[in-house]
Amino acid sequence: MAYRLTMVGTGYLGATTSACMAELGFEVLSLDVDAEKISRLQAGDLPIYEPGLEEILRRNLANGRLRFTTSYEEAAAFGDVHFLCLGTPQKPGEYAADVSYLESAIESLAPYLNRECLIVGKSTVPVGTAQHLADKLARLAPIGSGAELAWNPEFLREGFAVKDTLHPDRIVLGVASDRAEKIMREVYASMLEAGTPMVITDYPTAELVKVAANAFLATKISFINAMAEVCEAAHADVKQLSLALSFDDRIGGKFLNPGLGFGGGCLPKDIRAFMARAGELGADQALTFLREVDAINMRRRARMVDLARELAGGSFQGCTVTVLGAAFKPNSDDIRDSPALDVAVKISQQGGQVTVYDPVAQENARRAHPELSYGASALEAAQGAHVVLLLTEWQEFIDLDPEQLGAAVATRKIVDGRNALDSETWRAAGWHYRALGRP
Repeated sequence: MAYRLTMVGTGYLGATTSACMAELGFEVLSLDVDAEKISRLQAGDLPIYEPGLEEILRRNLANGRLRFTTSYEEAAAFGDVHFLCLGTPQKPGEYAADVSYLESAIESLAPYLNRECLIVGKSTVPVGTAQHLADKLARLAPIGSGAELAWNPEFLREGFAVKDTLHPDRIVLGVASDRAEKIMREVYASMLEAGTPMVITDYPTAELVKVAANAFLATKISFINAMAEVCEAAHADVKQLSLALSFDDRIGGKFLNPGLGFGGGCLPKDIRAFMARAGELGADQALTFLREVDAINMRRRARMVDLARELAGGSFQGCTVTVLGAAFKPNSDDIRDSPALDVAVKISQQGGQVTVYDPVAQENARRAHPELSYGASALEAAQGAHVVLLLTEWQEFIDLDPEQLGAAVATRKIVDGRNALDSETWRAAGWHYRALGRP
């Protein structure tokens, strides 16, 4: 059977999944309550930056496989499988995740479900959420138990989301019936035929896979950044330490790059929500180490400000500072909990004249922080700078010519917040080069 798919939510996850599932040949109808966003998407205007996605969006709008709507009634009538692609942000003033967008989606969709269908959650949620939503769905849908729930967590990496959607490294599926498993095997048939492994499990295990994966990655990043703290105290080189560790196949080199730490809309809020949920379940001691993971990560930002202040002569007053990078990672325009912007704002608050440049996230940064200055290029942003900070490792910044940049600045001082530059090359060009965790 050729299932028709709906996507509820057209943020980063929903927009990507919508376009990519249409690319696989499905008829897709995507829903959002934000009428302006729906109008933009229907016109082929992608509101996020993701390499390769806009072409796929426009191609599938043109061939008619992809449409957008604001109507839950239309979505219910159209779809056989409804994917929930909604955000679960951190609650203000708490560690816990806010699942109200998912609750609202079920409450809005369910009353129109009068034929058999499958609702598939893709959002990152506290364990126990899926069963709660399944119970609510059965109560509210006219078809009752004919509207089933499955949980299928997403593992998209910003900057690689198209590849991760079309060619995932695994599919995890939490189901409560053989029927739900059968439908999802048919939906993902092309991926399964290509050899993608699928793990079939229950709701709570499927929910835990995503948060456990994020907790592990955050822990690995904070581990090497903790080693950077020790290296600074011992006058050792964390970059060489990381390289030596990477040859141990029990450890590996991925996510072992020391620097400014993690940010974005996932890792920080997901590990905090994980801790909060473990506490509710009475298992809070199991995850107390994540508090230190979080603390190490935030200390890297403070240390970057300290290093910049050292190079500025002990004070930012009267000092011009260039910040290269605003996105939380390269190949993205996402500035949510961006370490780069956090550092830029703190330096500005301490009296520094801060100019930011980012090749893609510039306008998002400008809207969020109009108090900062912005340059149209790295060279323009660096004009007259006393200190340059590389805080997002865009390839454009890695490829900068130290001589050319040196001609623009007032003093050749740089702090490499991502350990992305060749220190010898920059020092040979007369730069005072510093990096986190290195002599």
